[in-house]
Amino acid sequence: MRKLLCAGIGVIVIIGSCGGAAADCYDTFGCTDRDRFRLSDLMSGPNCEFLYVMRNQIYAQHGYCFQTARARATFGNAGCRSSNVNALGLSAIELGNATTILQAEHALGCPE
Repeated sequence: MRKLLCAGIGVIVIIGSCGGAAADCYDTFGCTDRDRFRLSDLMSGPNCEFLYVMRNQIYAQHGYCFQTARARATFGNAGCRSSNVNALGLSAIELGNATTILQAEHALGCPE
């Protein structure tokens, strides 16, 4: 079963619930597992909350065990495997995209 969710800035998120982790795809940026996000694009579109969800969804799809109350409330920890990002098996593109999103969050002054 697949579910499409649309956000207010022309972004489409695809979440899969069958099989392995399914990457999220955004019509402006590409897919988290195959397209390298550009910092300039991330800073000119999504708000802080959207960037936060975008970044942490990459980790959640791979079974990250969240430590903060905010992340646990947003993503939960059901089925989590590790609180060590390096143990999740993220691809170089996924790690790079998470880092780029975090850079955008810092540049925009988003809360931690």
